[in-house]
Amino acid sequence: MYKNFLKRLLDFILALLGLLVLSPIFIIVTICLYFSNNGKPFFFQSRPGLKEKIFKIIKFKTMNDKKDAKGVLLPDADRLTAIGSFVRKTSLDEIPQLLNVLIGDMSIVGPRPLLPDYLPFYTGFQKQRHNVKSGITGWAQVNGRNAISWEQKFEYDVWYVNNISFLIDIKIIFLTIKKIIFPDGITADGHATMPRFDKLDQK
Repeated sequence: MYKNFLKRLLDFILALLGLLVLSPIFIIVTICLYFSNNGKPFFFQSRPGLKEKIFKIIKFKTMNDKKDAKGVLLPDADRLTAIGSFVRKTSLDEIPQLLNVLIGDMSIVGPRPLLPDYLPFYTGFQKQRHNVKSGITGWAQVNGRNAISWEQKFEYDVWYVNNISFLIDIKIIFLTIKKIIFPDGITADGHATMPRFDKLDQK
Protein backbone atom coordinates (compact mmCIF):
# COMPACT_ATOMS: atom_id res chain seq x y z
CA MET A 1 0.00 0.00 0.00
CA TYR A 2 2.81 2.41 0.83
CA LYS A 3 4.69 1.86 -2.43
CA ASN A 4 1.60 2.13 -4.64
CA PHE A 5 -0.32 4.94 -2.92
CA LEU A 6 0.99 6.47 0.30
CA LYS A 7 4.46 7.15 -1.11
CA ARG A 8 3.00 9.37 -3.84
CA LEU A 9 0.88 11.21 -1.26
CA LEU A 10 3.94 11.74 0.96
CA ASP A 11 5.94 12.94 -2.06
CA PHE A 12 3.33 15.53 -3.00
CA ILE A 13 3.00 16.89 0.55
CA LEU A 14 6.77 17.07 1.16
CA ALA A 15 7.48 18.62 -2.26
CA LEU A 16 4.81 21.29 -1.76
CA LEU A 17 5.99 22.11 1.76
CA GLY A 18 9.59 22.08 0.58
CA LEU A 19 8.93 24.60 -2.18
CA LEU A 20 7.04 26.88 0.20
CA VAL A 21 9.70 26.77 2.93
CA LEU A 22 12.63 27.03 0.52
CA SER A 23 11.08 29.66 -1.77
CA PRO A 24 13.30 32.51 -0.44
CA ILE A 25 16.44 30.41 -1.09
CA PHE A 26 15.03 29.32 -4.46
CA ILE A 27 14.61 32.95 -5.51
CA ILE A 28 18.04 34.07 -4.28
CA VAL A 29 19.88 31.18 -5.95
CA THR A 30 17.93 31.74 -9.18
CA ILE A 31 18.99 35.40 -9.28
CA CYS A 32 22.64 34.59 -8.50
CA LEU A 33 22.84 31.89 -11.16
CA TYR A 34 21.02 34.11 -13.67
CA PHE A 35 23.91 36.57 -13.58
CA SER A 36 26.58 33.88 -13.22
CA ASN A 37 25.38 31.82 -16.20
CA ASN A 38 24.44 34.53 -18.69
CA GLY A 39 20.72 34.44 -17.99
CA LYS A 40 20.45 30.65 -17.63
CA PRO A 41 19.81 29.72 -13.98
CA PHE A 42 18.19 26.37 -14.75
CA PHE A 43 19.41 23.16 -16.33
CA PHE A 44 16.99 20.88 -18.20
CA GLN A 45 17.99 17.40 -19.31
CA SER A 46 16.27 14.21 -20.44
CA ARG A 47 16.50 11.37 -17.92
CA PRO A 48 14.90 7.91 -17.71
CA GLY A 49 12.62 7.32 -14.75
CA LEU A 50 10.05 4.67 -13.87
CA LYS A 51 10.05 1.87 -16.49
CA GLU A 52 12.76 3.87 -18.30
CA LYS A 53 10.22 6.51 -19.36
CA ILE A 54 12.05 9.69 -20.38
CA PHE A 55 11.26 12.97 -18.60
CA LYS A 56 12.90 16.39 -18.28
CA ILE A 57 14.76 16.86 -15.01
CA ILE A 58 15.06 20.40 -13.61
CA LYS A 59 18.15 21.50 -11.69
CA PHE A 60 19.99 24.70 -10.95
CA LYS A 61 22.72 25.22 -13.55
CA THR A 62 26.07 25.03 -11.76
CA MET A 63 28.36 24.99 -14.82
CA ASN A 64 28.69 27.50 -17.63
CA ASP A 65 28.78 26.62 -21.35
CA LYS A 66 32.37 27.63 -22.14
CA LYS A 67 33.92 25.76 -25.09
CA ASP A 68 37.39 25.36 -26.50
CA ALA A 69 38.58 26.65 -29.89
CA LYS A 70 36.99 23.64 -31.61
CA GLY A 71 33.59 24.31 -30.07
CA VAL A 72 33.81 21.41 -27.60
CA LEU A 73 32.65 21.99 -24.03
CA LEU A 74 35.50 22.39 -21.57
CA PRO A 75 35.95 19.78 -18.79
CA ASP A 76 33.49 20.00 -15.88
CA ALA A 77 36.16 21.36 -13.53
CA ASP A 78 36.77 24.29 -15.86
CA ARG A 79 33.09 25.10 -16.26
CA LEU A 80 32.04 24.86 -12.62
CA THR A 81 31.43 28.42 -11.44
CA ALA A 82 32.17 29.72 -7.94
CA ILE A 83 28.50 30.10 -7.08
CA GLY A 84 27.83 26.79 -8.82
CA SER A 85 30.40 25.04 -6.62
CA PHE A 86 28.70 26.40 -3.50
CA VAL A 87 25.26 25.39 -4.77
CA ARG A 88 26.51 21.84 -5.46
CA LYS A 89 28.27 21.46 -2.11
CA THR A 90 25.14 22.50 -0.24
CA SER A 91 22.89 20.39 -2.53
CA LEU A 92 20.85 23.49 -3.37
CA ASP A 93 21.02 22.46 -7.03
CA GLU A 94 18.46 19.74 -6.25
CA ILE A 95 15.70 22.15 -5.09
CA PRO A 96 14.06 22.62 -8.54
CA GLN A 97 13.50 18.85 -8.71
CA LEU A 98 10.72 19.36 -6.18
CA LEU A 99 8.76 20.52 -9.24
CA ASN A 100 9.48 17.15 -10.87
CA VAL A 101 8.10 15.47 -7.74
CA LEU A 102 4.96 17.62 -7.73
CA ILE A 103 4.04 16.68 -11.29
CA GLY A 104 4.78 13.00 -10.64
CA ASP A 105 7.93 12.40 -12.69
CA MET A 106 10.05 11.79 -9.60
CA SER A 107 9.86 10.81 -5.96
CA ILE A 108 11.57 12.40 -2.97
CA VAL A 109 13.42 9.12 -2.37
CA GLY A 110 14.54 6.71 -5.09
CA PRO A 111 17.48 5.87 -7.36
CA ARG A 112 18.96 9.00 -8.91
CA PRO A 113 17.94 9.49 -12.58
CA LEU A 114 20.97 9.09 -14.84
CA LEU A 115 21.62 9.77 -18.53
CA PRO A 116 19.56 7.98 -21.22
CA ASP A 117 22.73 6.93 -23.05
CA TYR A 118 23.66 4.72 -20.07
CA LEU A 119 20.59 2.50 -20.60
CA PRO A 120 22.20 0.06 -23.10
CA PHE A 121 25.06 -0.62 -20.67
CA TYR A 122 23.01 -1.76 -17.65
CA THR A 123 23.03 -5.40 -16.66
CA GLY A 124 19.72 -7.11 -15.92
CA PHE A 125 20.40 -6.61 -12.22
CA GLN A 126 21.12 -2.89 -12.63
CA LYS A 127 17.99 -2.34 -14.73
CA GLN A 128 15.92 -3.00 -11.61
CA ARG A 129 16.69 0.56 -10.51
CA HIS A 130 13.96 1.63 -12.95
CA ASN A 131 11.26 -0.44 -11.25
CA VAL A 132 10.44 2.59 -9.08
CA LYS A 133 10.39 6.33 -9.68
CA SER A 134 13.71 8.14 -9.63
CA GLY A 135 14.41 10.21 -6.54
CA ILE A 136 15.96 13.49 -5.48
CA THR A 137 17.89 11.50 -2.88
CA GLY A 138 18.39 7.80 -2.35
CA TRP A 139 20.14 4.99 -0.50
CA ALA A 140 23.27 5.41 -2.63
CA GLN A 141 23.36 9.16 -1.97
CA VAL A 142 23.43 8.72 1.82
CA ASN A 143 26.02 5.93 1.53
CA GLY A 144 28.75 7.68 -0.40
CA ARG A 145 27.12 9.62 -3.23
CA ASN A 146 29.82 10.27 -5.89
CA ALA A 147 32.66 8.92 -3.76
CA ILE A 148 31.65 5.29 -4.38
CA SER A 149 31.98 3.22 -7.57
CA TRP A 150 29.19 2.86 -10.12
CA GLU A 151 28.91 -0.83 -9.25
CA GLN A 152 28.40 -0.09 -5.55
CA LYS A 153 25.97 2.70 -6.36
CA PHE A 154 23.81 0.36 -8.46
CA GLU A 155 23.88 -2.28 -5.71
CA TYR A 156 22.53 0.31 -3.27
CA ASP A 157 19.85 1.37 -5.79
CA VAL A 158 18.61 -2.18 -6.31
CA TRP A 159 18.66 -2.86 -2.58
CA TYR A 160 16.37 0.13 -2.11
CA VAL A 161 14.01 -1.06 -4.87
CA ASN A 162 13.68 -4.46 -3.18
CA ASN A 163 13.31 -3.08 0.36
CA ILE A 164 11.26 0.09 -0.14
CA SER A 165 9.19 1.10 2.91
CA PHE A 166 7.99 4.17 4.79
CA LEU A 167 10.60 3.75 7.54
CA ILE A 168 13.45 3.42 5.05
CA ASP A 169 12.30 6.54 3.19
CA ILE A 170 12.14 8.51 6.44
CA LYS A 171 15.61 7.25 7.38
CA ILE A 172 17.02 8.32 4.00
CA ILE A 173 15.40 11.77 4.29
CA PHE A 174 16.95 12.37 7.71
CA LEU A 175 20.35 11.05 6.58
CA THR A 176 20.12 13.38 3.57
CA ILE A 177 19.54 16.35 5.85
CA LYS A 178 22.62 15.27 7.83
CA LYS A 179 24.64 15.05 4.59
CA ILE A 180 23.55 18.57 3.63
CA ILE A 181 24.70 19.91 7.01
CA PHE A 182 27.93 17.88 6.94
CA PRO A 183 28.60 17.39 3.19
CA ASP A 184 30.89 14.67 1.87
CA GLY A 185 31.09 12.43 -1.19
CA ILE A 186 30.06 15.26 -3.53
CA THR A 187 32.86 14.57 -5.99
CA ALA A 188 34.68 11.45 -7.09
CA ASP A 189 38.45 11.22 -6.67
CA GLY A 190 40.16 13.22 -9.42
CA HIS A 191 36.90 14.56 -10.84
CA ALA A 192 34.80 17.70 -10.34
CA THR A 193 31.70 15.56 -10.84
CA MET A 194 31.01 11.83 -11.11
CA PRO A 195 32.83 10.29 -14.12
CA ARG A 196 30.64 8.86 -16.88
CA PHE A 197 29.32 5.32 -16.70
CA ASP A 198 29.69 3.23 -19.86
CA LYS A 199 30.40 -0.30 -21.03
CA LEU A 200 34.00 -0.07 -19.79
CA ASP A 201 32.77 0.07 -16.21
CA GLN A 202 31.14 -3.37 -16.50
CA LYS A 203 32.95 -6.47 -15.30
